[in-house]
Amino acid sequence: MPGTILIVEDELAIADSIAYALRTDGFTPVHVALGQQALELLRSDAAPALIVLDVGLPDMNGFEVCRSLRQFSNVPVIFLTARSDEIDRIVGLEIGADDYVTKPFSPRELVARIRVVLRRLAPAPVPAPAPARFELRALEARIIYCGHTLDLTRYEYLLLKTLLEHPGHVLSRAQLMDRVWADAPDTLDRTVDAHVKSLRAKLRLIDPATDPIHTHRGMGYSLLRA
Repeated sequence: MPGTILIVEDELAIADSIAYALRTDGFTPVHVALGQQALELLRSDAAPALIVLDVGLPDMNGFEVCRSLRQFSNVPVIFLTARSDEIDRIVGLEIGADDYVTKPFSPRELVARIRVVLRRLAPAPVPAPAPARFELRALEARIIYCGHTLDLTRYEYLLLKTLLEHPGHVLSRAQLMDRVWADAPDTLDRTVDAHVKSLRAKLRLIDPATDPIHTHRGMGYSLLRA
């Protein structure tokens, strides 16, 4: 029952004011007046998002309700009480309450406290893995960037392939010359810079905001795959 708040309160006027504030804030309130009714409902139905539980109920006090509830459910509980004694707050928290509100109270403040408890107890979202920006298809001699096949010359392809095969590693011009231009020993090392420049231009046509090729002054170049 996502978004459902169970109100266990025997004073109808208080229950109505809480229910109105909850509905105004997008929750679905369900009201019962007795602790036994609450326990029966919780055993037979899907758990609400949270329980607002009055301590002074006619049939059993709220502490007893919470003790019984904790035997089969971890649903969050906010106690309502007419007393502000510290010992009551300590007992309530020790038996499994998540918050404690003393009467009289503002229904809007209670709803704010409900949201705080629900946010605190909500599981942290698991971030989705970032999609790979590059996909190397060596058997096809192709590289895909952000879903687009790059139109590369032979040496642009070999240069980017070499960087992709060593993600995050800084490769010097000499290393790149040995691996990419091995069949062209007379090529100048500035050729590496020219090909990096042309590669960057082609990558920016697809994603103008990102430059995945990093220049390390006096050292060489590196590339992050993701």
